[in-house]
Amino acid sequence: MQSIRNIAIIAHVDHGKTTLVDKIIHFAQLLDERKESVDLLLDNNDLERERGITILSKNVSVNYKGVKINIIDTPGHADFGGEVERVLKMADGVLLLVDAFEGPMPQTRFVLGKAIELNLKPIVVVNKVDKENCRPDEVHEQVFDLMFNLDASEDQLDFETLYGSSKQGWMSKDWQRKTDDIVELLDTIIDVIPEAPYTEGDAQMQITSLDFSSFVGRIAIGKVYRGDIEEGKDYFLMKKDGSKKKNRVKELYVFEGLGRTRVKKVRAGDLCALVGMEDFEIGDTVASLDNPEALKRIQVDEPTMSMLFTINNSPFFGKEGKFVTSRHLRDRLYKETEKNLALRVVDTETEDKFNVYGRGVLHLSILIETMRREGYELQVGKPQVIVKEIDGVKHEPYETLVIDVPEEYSGKAIELVTQRKGDLLIMETKGDIQHLEFDVPSRGLIGLRNRILTATAGEGIMTHRFREYKPYKGDITGIDKGALISSETGQALAFSIDRLQDRGRFFIDPGEQVYKGQVIGENTRDNDLGVNVIKGKQLTNVRAAGSDKSANIAPKIKFSLEEAMEYIREDEYLEVTPENVRMRKISF
Repeated sequence: MQSIRNIAIIAHVDHGKTTLVDKIIHFAQLLDERKESVDLLLDNNDLERERGITILSKNVSVNYKGVKINIIDTPGHADFGGEVERVLKMADGVLLLVDAFEGPMPQTRFVLGKAIELNLKPIVVVNKVDKENCRPDEVHEQVFDLMFNLDASEDQLDFETLYGSSKQGWMSKDWQRKTDDIVELLDTIIDVIPEAPYTEGDAQMQITSLDFSSFVGRIAIGKVYRGDIEEGKDYFLMKKDGSKKKNRVKELYVFEGLGRTRVKKVRAGDLCALVGMEDFEIGDTVASLDNPEALKRIQVDEPTMSMLFTINNSPFFGKEGKFVTSRHLRDRLYKETEKNLALRVVDTETEDKFNVYGRGVLHLSILIETMRREGYELQVGKPQVIVKEIDGVKHEPYETLVIDVPEEYSGKAIELVTQRKGDLLIMETKGDIQHLEFDVPSRGLIGLRNRILTATAGEGIMTHRFREYKPYKGDITGIDKGALISSETGQALAFSIDRLQDRGRFFIDPGEQVYKGQVIGENTRDNDLGVNVIKGKQLTNVRAAGSDKSANIAPKIKFSLEEAMEYIREDEYLEVTPENVRMRKISF
């Protein structure tokens, strides 16, 4: 029976996780004598590539010295906590990847905390030691301190550390001794990570993620905890409500390289994919007919933010998208909840509006962006935090906010966060960067990113993660500017925009189509103002010298989807179509 190691990789955004996994696969294939070149990226979803983040976890597997190593990719962002929980349940150890200059970051801390709770053995990889100003030894100390603060056991604190560069493809136990390959890393994985135990007995497997194929339908993926799962046999599916449902395993696959290989039987300790399970949910147990026992279900962090999703009913509806009805929207949202554990959808009284609960603005914006790329048209309201009553007292979610800014801007950053009821906890200097940590209510974070970027000339880096529910901290005063609203429908003209420039900043360019009620700019004052940008110049047959000067118009302000979601006010909707993102007043 082949020895198996299941290892999850934890890393902050852009610390080199995907590159390292690519190198491991390349190296294993070279050893395997099949020298086919592989041009691959773990982050194969367009959104993941554009943003440089891992959203969906994926499994790959390599063979090294006769041992099968299953590598499980984890999302680094706290907003995808639902994914993280499930992934770590399949692993027997973790590979913690940190940048040799930046050190452990807040999102790394979030996933590492979960891994330590599950008592997984860590191996630390200090990556990018070829970078200028890197400080591998200090980073090693910081990782130790972080694990100590997370209440790691003595065995976990006695971790192996490797240094190297994923990009250049080498790893070594001494960062000053450069090697030619990643053998030391693979050897350490085999020596340190406990072997996946083979537990005899009646079959037990937990479904921790799912895949979909247009040929065979839904595919259940998970880890076998006990006994063997065999193709063509019947098993019970143990549901959340305690019921049992008989199902047959029609096809059975294990992971190999980046693909899957069909097999007849999978042993305890290995990861596999099953075809033929009907009506399953994530967390269900596949168990033998003779002695069905359910495994403990996966706990997922509660959602902290909600948004109203509704059909697009603006004057431009149906012009750009394929799916525009409430039935399309409803089906798509409920389909998402099957895979996306931390997401909840609740119907409202009106049939075309849905409340969607998620882990944060990023979590919800990824869903909206995915839907618009699939051809959906919809409108969303302003994100709201979820307030709970605990013992008769109003509680709200609080987050740990970390901002890294150049020293000269740190005062502005602190002022902005304290205006939003944030408390400064830690202030450290890392080189010429000031590292600030705050405790702040989640609602104080909505719209904060834009202001921090403006105040720090685009150099501030901001990350946050949910911590706990605490008593409500009172109202946050906002010095919001009013909106410039189009009072007519038609094509915006340069002449009109030029005349209105002293009224505020515009979100549109001349020549764009606008409609009545669309928010087309920001007023310099705090009241909303209806403006007509359709009106052209009155033409006469008299020419006056100097009156025909060309319009000199400031460029429009461009918003990303997340920025627009954070910018809109209570009485506004964000209209999202495959081609445009527009803001509009709900009633105008």
